[in-house]
Amino acid sequence: MEAFMYILKCGNGDYYTGSTKNLEKRIAEHQMGLGANFTKKHLPVKLVYFEVFDRIDLAFSREKQVQNWSKAKKEALIDKDYDKLKALSKGKS
Repeated sequence: MEAFMYILKCGNGDYYTGSTKNLEKRIAEHQMGLGANFTKKHLPVKLVYFEVFDRIDLAFSREKQVQNWSKAKKEALIDKDYDKLKALSKGKS
């Protein structure tokens, strides 16, 4: 069964990172205020990025990795700007 790591852009401009086995259902839950407390307080949310994994534990592990990233680093990932992502990973601007 597929699993997903996803990034939502919230109504306040911040990003929320999560993981799930059912992406469509989980996004709908967030939109209805049934998701995490953070997204509930910062509606609406918009799916801006996701990755597909074979197992939920892998998606969850990736979620935890990306959650710790700066906003700039998340935006580089979302934009698929891998050169910028690499530079940000090395502590360069």
